[in-house]
Amino acid sequence: MKIYLTSCLLLLCCYATYAQQLPHYTQYMLNTFIVNPAVAGIENYWDLKASHRHQWAGVNGSPVTTYLTLHGPLRKTDYPQASVTGFDPEGANPRGRAYWETYTVPPTHAGAGLTILDDHTGPLNRFSATATYAHHIGLAPGVSLSAGISLGAQRVSLDASKLDMQDPSDPVIAGSTELGKWRPDVNAGLYLYSSQYFAGVSMQNIASTPHLFVTGGYRFWLTEDIGMLPSVMIKYIASLPVGVEVNTKFQYRDKVWLGASYRHQDGIAAMLGVNVNATFNVSYAYDYTTSSLNLTSKGSHEILVGILIGNRYADLCPRNIW
Repeated sequence: MKIYLTSCLLLLCCYATYAQQLPHYTQYMLNTFIVNPAVAGIENYWDLKASHRHQWAGVNGSPVTTYLTLHGPLRKTDYPQASVTGFDPEGANPRGRAYWETYTVPPTHAGAGLTILDDHTGPLNRFSATATYAHHIGLAPGVSLSAGISLGAQRVSLDASKLDMQDPSDPVIAGSTELGKWRPDVNAGLYLYSSQYFAGVSMQNIASTPHLFVTGGYRFWLTEDIGMLPSVMIKYIASLPVGVEVNTKFQYRDKVWLGASYRHQDGIAAMLGVNVNATFNVSYAYDYTTSSLNLTSKGSHEILVGILIGNRYADLCPRNIW
């Protein structure tokens, strides 16, 4: 009876914790689509990104998250001329202040996307796949608004072999109605963006335990070649404390960037990224946990790789999201 009650409590606690908390992404600002479906199709090319994150390395059963996203416009609306980003002349920065002063919004258009996510935490695994539709409209000469929705399915499963029990066929696991079933996965969001700022609100996992994300950021110029992009994310999940994350990114000529992040009462992170060329970019983040987990954790590692498909004008860096 004690073994039965212990396994029952373990299963319910693990599932409750897992079901409430979706994966964390330190580099969400480089792929805002992962938290807001309204971003789908924001550029004039298809953006493929793959990420792998090992959280709290050194802790047995710590979260490991891998995802693949792809999004782009349903109908390409070519800009009237090639972007200066495709050139690298000596002297003035082609993407300096003057470029953004003449920024114009993209034409009204629709976008689509796909997200595949696999997340392991101890014996539990969450797999989800969603398809996204978004629509972008211009509100003013330099401001756009988009709305998006994602629909798909998710499945939470348990690997009983990773549980230390005397009876592997425990009826609590065998008879569970919460695990192993496919359930709907619904996400929705709004995104306001311009040459100087962005603001977004989105809700994920609407059909189960809703996660509310509020994001915002602004662009400052330190020199003609170096820009500073501070941003903030507020995350709310029912029955859990509100999460606040502050980020700052320093970018040199849209080629190389350094960043730092602070999560309230959780940790800090350092980030580094390179836009290798108009097709390939890569970035890395290291998180240091400031909670009691740092006694056993060796930190968290996250790598993000991006490929731009159909980037006709060789934009080295996105025009409408940064």
